[in-house]
Amino acid sequence: MTWSKNLVHGVWMMGLAVIMVACKVSLGLAPISSIDYSKVHTMQIVDFQNHADYVYGPLATTLNDQMKDLFMRQTRLSLVNNNGDIVIEGEIVGYNQFNEAIDASGYSSKVRLTLTVKVSFTNNTNHEEDFEDRTFSAFQTYDASQLLTAVQDQLIEVMVKDISEQIFNSTVANW
Repeated sequence: MTWSKNLVHGVWMMGLAVIMVACKVSLGLAPISSIDYSKVHTMQIVDFQNHADYVYGPLATTLNDQMKDLFMRQTRLSLVNNNGDIVIEGEIVGYNQFNEAIDASGYSSKVRLTLTVKVSFTNNTNHEEDFEDRTFSAFQTYDASQLLTAVQDQLIEVMVKDISEQIFNSTVANW
């Protein structure tokens, strides 16, 4: 009786192994970008200048670094300084804070910090994808009891990441 139980168990395990080998499951993610790599090999990201009324020194550098890092990580394109197959350029046009919520005493309880950039995109291999002066913005809210200088760097990090992803999606991801 024990040998028949072992035989059935062995046959069952062998059958399971055959099924697993015979079935090939392929998992993968959809392509992150819609770039035709047979035509597009290089990208040029012109440094964004800060032309907002309120200028925070590290903002432009943070945005420029994040943009280049994101495009380098998510594409196979080489970053060049001139004559890129695709060119992204723009400027920071807004960096503002506004009272968003008022508490029962009539004072501001929440402040909204908004970052706005204007972007132009040129695809030198397919000019139908080009656009000029498209606006992208992101905002973060912080407690009015805090000073902007105390939370600014953390808020900028989140907003810059958001705007960089918006620009990526509108240019090479075509979303």
